[in-house]
Amino acid sequence: MQKQIIRRDLSTFLSVFKCLGVKGGIQQAPVGLERMRKAGFVLNGYSYNGLIHLLIQSCFYKEAMEVYRRMVSEGVTPSLKTYSALMVASGKRRDIDTVMNLLKEMEALGLRPNIYTFTICIRVLGKAGKISQAYDILKRMDDEGCGPDVVTYTVLIDALCAAGKLNDAKDLFLKMKSTKHKPDRVTYITLLDKFSDCGDLRTIRELWTEMEADGYAADVVCYTILIDALCKAQDVDEAFLTLDVMRQNGIGPNLHTYNTLISGLLSMDRLTEAEDLLESMEINGAVPNAYTYVLLIDYHGKSGDSGKALETFERMKARGVVPNIVACNASLYSLAQAGRLGEAEAVFEGLKNSGLVPDSITYNMMMKCYTKVGRVDDAVGLLYSMMDSGCQPDVITINSLIDTLYKAGRADEAWKMFQKIKDMKLTPTIVTYNTLLAGLGKEGRVREAIEFFESMVGHGFPLNTVTYNTLLDCLCKNSEVDLALTILYDMGKLNCRPDVMTYNTLIYGLIKESRVGEAFWIFYQMKKFIYPDRVTLCTLLPGVVKDGRIEDAVKLTKDFAHQVTFRLNKSFWEDLIDGILAVAEVEAATSYAERLVSEQVCRCDSLFIPLIRTLCRDKKPLSAHSLFVRITKTYGIHPTVKAYNSLIEGLLDSEFAGMAWALYEEMKSSGCALDIFTYNLFIVWLGKSGEINRLYELYDEMHCRGVMPNNITRNIFISSFVRSGEIDRGLDLYYDLISGGFSPTPCTYGPLLDGLLKIGDMEKAEELFEEMKEYSCKPNAAIYNILINGYGKAGDLETARELFRKMVKEGIHPDLKSYTVLVDSFLMAGEVDAALEYFKEVKMSGIDLDLVTYNLMINGLGRARRVVEAVALFDEMRGGGICPDLYTYNSLILNLGIVGMLDEAGKVYEELQQAGLEPNVSTYNALIRGFSLSGNSDRAYAVYRRMMIGGCSPNGGTFAQLPN
Repeated sequence: MQKQIIRRDLSTFLSVFKCLGVKGGIQQAPVGLERMRKAGFVLNGYSYNGLIHLLIQSCFYKEAMEVYRRMVSEGVTPSLKTYSALMVASGKRRDIDTVMNLLKEMEALGLRPNIYTFTICIRVLGKAGKISQAYDILKRMDDEGCGPDVVTYTVLIDALCAAGKLNDAKDLFLKMKSTKHKPDRVTYITLLDKFSDCGDLRTIRELWTEMEADGYAADVVCYTILIDALCKAQDVDEAFLTLDVMRQNGIGPNLHTYNTLISGLLSMDRLTEAEDLLESMEINGAVPNAYTYVLLIDYHGKSGDSGKALETFERMKARGVVPNIVACNASLYSLAQAGRLGEAEAVFEGLKNSGLVPDSITYNMMMKCYTKVGRVDDAVGLLYSMMDSGCQPDVITINSLIDTLYKAGRADEAWKMFQKIKDMKLTPTIVTYNTLLAGLGKEGRVREAIEFFESMVGHGFPLNTVTYNTLLDCLCKNSEVDLALTILYDMGKLNCRPDVMTYNTLIYGLIKESRVGEAFWIFYQMKKFIYPDRVTLCTLLPGVVKDGRIEDAVKLTKDFAHQVTFRLNKSFWEDLIDGILAVAEVEAATSYAERLVSEQVCRCDSLFIPLIRTLCRDKKPLSAHSLFVRITKTYGIHPTVKAYNSLIEGLLDSEFAGMAWALYEEMKSSGCALDIFTYNLFIVWLGKSGEINRLYELYDEMHCRGVMPNNITRNIFISSFVRSGEIDRGLDLYYDLISGGFSPTPCTYGPLLDGLLKIGDMEKAEELFEEMKEYSCKPNAAIYNILINGYGKAGDLETARELFRKMVKEGIHPDLKSYTVLVDSFLMAGEVDAALEYFKEVKMSGIDLDLVTYNLMINGLGRARRVVEAVALFDEMRGGGICPDLYTYNSLILNLGIVGMLDEAGKVYEELQQAGLEPNVSTYNALIRGFSLSGNSDRAYAVYRRMMIGGCSPNGGTFAQLPN
């Protein structure tokens, strides 16, 4: 059968296939060739080579290889160009085996590889990180007399740089220069770019000099690489000087140059300059692209300013720059971090509507957003939407969902998600296993955690230090420290080195069990291999101080302070003392702190600020004041404004205003700069005291000292006016502030709404509530609670109920206060059943009830003569771990007595005394009333006598209840 020549163009092959009934285009070439053979067509080498090239150009690599195999089987030898094309195509798919097999097959057919063929092999091996094999090919080229050219050297240099072998790349560069093949511009740019990535400015400058000596003038690409290297070295000012030199040499910066400079500025938090550069780009002929805006969006997102990130995203669209998927993902990242689900959903839908296809990162960001706001089911549901859209989830997605489900307390679903990994043909990573192990630990399922860990070991899974630390954390938090110590020893046997977190975890476990001596031993073992960090000290020292070993604690701290390579800042000392106070007595912590100061280990007041705060919180401000005097006068420590503020706050809270004002004067005379927090403390106190004139005087003084009021200050002023009954002055100040550009918050509106509702001005309150939206101030639960309470107390229960429904509809979760004010309002109106419904609803919602809510409901049921239900609720409350107070007992005694259940009332009275509570006048009046109503005058007077003997003074109600 004669071999046929067929024109090597696509239309010819398609026409032949069509005549033979082959459908599906050029991709069906293997089928078409078989039909052609049966029809008497047998291709020659020219046609075969052409068909293979057509298939490669159409990206049908698999079919191209099938045609190649057929060609060889028919005894037709492919051309060197065909082999090269097949090797390039296989190399793009990182199919190294196919590339090397093709090299062997061509040689077996008598074809001698040329420079281009060998270079392809070196490129493929280099990209796969198989550097030694790439070198073997280079050596073979020399041995076979097929010397490498400049492209070959440049390809291998690029591979060496990508593998991090920069010194080897420089050696090869020098070898190349010693041959007849001098480096070209591409070689220099390759080296400059790779050394820029690692910030090696010295080598870059050397290469730059050599490049110019070889006759290659720097172009925009070279200058941009140098600018990038300077930015990475945090020398942005030098980068801008390089930009000036570049312009002086007649080379204009391109878009990549500007993006590099913007990235450098942002890496140093020079946002304003980055924004200015963005604005000047177009004037200089470079139009910002999506990546330019991505840099800013990413910066704002990682800085926690999701609002600015979204604003930049919208500005990009407004300027006609079409967002790409990277820009959308950067925006979603910032919104996910802030939990701003509404805007995230809008961006997500917007990108789909614009024709962009969400990728796995997009879906991961949306899942994170749903997780942040507690919508776990939506996060899981998105996984299935993702798969339905043809986007295959990666193991990172599944790991994230496993972690989310565990944190939501849905352990069973987390394990089911783990099983899905196998169904999806994904391979679990060490992160997957560590996440599951951590979940078991948090649940306290120690035995299962150990079994899971052992299964990982049994399956030969490569455990890392994080895995061990996760297990150790589980054991130490669940009183299995001895087992944790055993595992520490096993780590060494498995060549897994403990890190600082390993030792810190074990020290935590030992300190938790008061095994201070052993904790010390672990600490000294740790110092042989790893230097302790701040966490080590903050974990170990609290237990040491609690154990009364002040001397040991001081010595350990002194050694640490003298040996650390970093400065121990104020936050370290505060964290340390806070940790000690969490477990030890204030006296022991004070003794330790004073020793550190007296021995010059620390000479700042940060040691004492937590002590002052704790004493003030424990209602011991005078002790705090004595400590303050001691550290300043005895030890000569200069107090900072933070120390003054902590003490002033405690004194004002405990009504020691005179001492607080004395400290205020001391601050001014000693030159300690008062800050806005200082002034706000006194402004709050003056507002509560109704001293409006002094409040204004302080405000003026604050201005004179250059301390500008913040929103808190302004809100305090408004609240102070309302509290002192001057609601109109509060409203006047509010409108003055608004006209001056003030941005109100819920804290601004809360006092005003409360004040208006209390004076019955519902119309004005409603108007002000609607005004919140005009100033983009979203109502929160506290605002709705004020409104519900106001309308409820006014008897407008329908409006109160409607506000509650509106609150829920707007996605604002009602809190305990929301339900409590509703219950109270309905009980005041005598609608006990409605109140009971809301009471049951709060229990169903998972919110923990408190004593106030129970007291309201118990009293409400009692007043409605439903005392059996009231007693049942009383028992339920105690069963739930809430201790009744005197109000609870008095309410039950009163209402049981009114319905004639005097024996039960008597038992409640006995329980009251057994609980260690002291009966008050209301208790006795309730008992007297019960006995009087039942006609038992003797017992009523007996209670009265007991009251008098007990030293409880009667009031008007007592005499009104006594029988005549």
